[in-house]
Formats: sequence, C-alpha cells, structure tokens
Amino acid sequence: MTVKKIALTGIKPSGSPHIGNFLGAIKPALELTKDHEARYFIADYHALTTVRDKKLLKEQVYDLAATWLAAGLNPDEVVFYRQSDIPEVFELSWILSCLTAKGLLNRAHSYKDSVDKNIEKAKDPDEGINCGLYYYPILMASDILAFNTDVVPVGQDQKQHLEITRDIAQAFNMAYGEVFTIPNAIIHEDVKTIPGVDGRKMSKSYNNVIPLFASQQELKKAVSQIVTDSKGVDEPKDPDQCKLFSIYSHFATVKDIEKTRAKYMSGGLGYGDLKKELVDLIDNVVSEGRKTYESLINNRERIDWILEEGAEKARMIAGPLLQKVRHAIGMQ
Repeated sequence: MTVKKIALTGIKPSGSPHIGNFLGAIKPALELTKDHEARYFIADYHALTTVRDKKLLKEQVYDLAATWLAAGLNPDEVVFYRQSDIPEVFELSWILSCLTAKGLLNRAHSYKDSVDKNIEKAKDPDEGINCGLYYYPILMASDILAFNTDVVPVGQDQKQHLEITRDIAQAFNMAYGEVFTIPNAIIHEDVKTIPGVDGRKMSKSYNNVIPLFASQQELKKAVSQIVTDSKGVDEPKDPDQCKLFSIYSHFATVKDIEKTRAKYMSGGLGYGDLKKELVDLIDNVVSEGRKTYESLINNRERIDWILEEGAEKARMIAGPLLQKVRHAIGMQ
C-alpha cells in the first residue's frame, strides 16, 4: 500500500474570500486531498502582525472557516484546525528561533520590503515594523515542521519562506539528528492571475473583487462593474485582451469558451449578454456552497466544534513530534 505524502495548507484570515481566492488558492488546495493526507489550518496568530481589532479578527476566522467548509473541505477526511489551538506550535517556534541565524530573517522578503519602503520615505528603517513580522518565517516553519509535512502549496511570494523553513529544519537535523521532515513546495504554475472588475489583479486591497458566496443580487452587481471597452454588439472583439472573457473562461466549458471566442472575433456578442451568462455560470458553481456558508455562519457553535475536533487530531500529531524535539535538545 502506497503511503500518501502529507500536505499542509495555512490560511490567513484577512476578509471574505472572493472568486480569485477560490480559483487560485481554495480549489487547488482542496484538490490535494485526492493524492495526499491533507491538513489545513487557520493562521489566526499570523494575522496578529497586522490586525488589531479583536472582534474583526474573530469574525474573519469564522468567515474563513465557513467559506472553506462550504467550498468542499470535509473535516471528516482531513485535519482542519485553528493555529491558536495548538500550543505545541508556539513552543516549537521558540526552540527554532534559538537555532535560526538572524541574517536569515534579515533576508526575508516581507521584512526587507517593509524596510525598503521606510528608507524610500527617509524614515528609520524599522519604523512600524513589529517583531511578529520579523519572526513570521519562524512561526511558519513551526506550523510546517510540527506536522511532519512533506509538501506545502505556496505562491511565488511565499516560496522564500518555505526555503527558510527548509534551512531551519536542515540546520536542526544537522545539530541534533534526523528529527524533522524536510518539506518541499508545490507551486501551481498553471494558476493564472484572476482579474478584478477594474482589470487589475483581483484583490481586496483594490476593492475590485467578486465575492465568493455573495447573494445573487450582489453577484449581479459585481459582475456588472467589470470594465470593458466601448465596442458595440456587432463589432469584433479580442478575447485575449478582454478581462471579462478571461473571467468567463474560468467558469465555462471548453466547448462554450470556443463558441464564445468565435462570436467575439466575428462580432455579434455584446458585453452585457456575456455578463448575464457569467452571472449564471458563477451562480451555478457557488449556489450550493452559498447555502452551506449561510447555514454555518449563522451557527458559530458548529464551526467551533469542527475546529476543536480538528485541534484534537492536530495535537495528537504535534505532541509526539514536540516530545521528540525536547528529547533531541536535552530537555527531557
């Protein structure tokens, strides 16, 4: 019997997910369950580097949990938990911090970018930078190494942090013996950037998103705001330069995409008609999930129970690993 590799996905609570998150992160991450022993966690302590409103953070955690569960995450088949419910992760992060070279963290992109922005504005290099941001890669390493993780799906912006995790694990193993599994990154090169309604990358920071589980009315409103040019119905259009067509192509069938492409290029299809079709396509994909999401978000006790059950499973994995670490460093 083939032993499945362990995949770990961390999800930072940062507002309601949109269809860009669904296509670029949620859907690929959930597909890992086919070939891996999958584990997912809500990185609420990571969010403390930027979020200061405790009520907002709590709401974002519930929203994120409800979204992933509604999108298809089955807590009976995977391990799904809150980072803050796993004390072993935080003890391990201290141990790892004592073995991590400061120079390694100095080179982390997230820290360097913040320093560079301060220097550009002639400010003190570390102004406004908290230690949580600086030590972020160590907590991320602890999240990963505490669960014997083989693979971690990351975007290009997180690739360096995974490389730092590997460096930390290798340094520990060299000093104390083979304790940690050395994880590898999974980078989905085929996942394209999803354009927002204004044509830029879909992002909450740009306020240009199509919410994932919005009501039908909200969905229609968002899709209607997708920016197009002034070409009329009968004028030929370039599908490769049209952001509306780009979004449409992520939801339509291959056959329908080709038919629509032909209509675009020959003329006879208006942007308004394609927007109506896109609303129907998105609604068809998310309608069942929307019902599940609405049910869960109105039943916080159910979400708490699911996450607590997941935390019990997670601690059964992280606990023995931490005991192994303590023994290796001579603490017991």
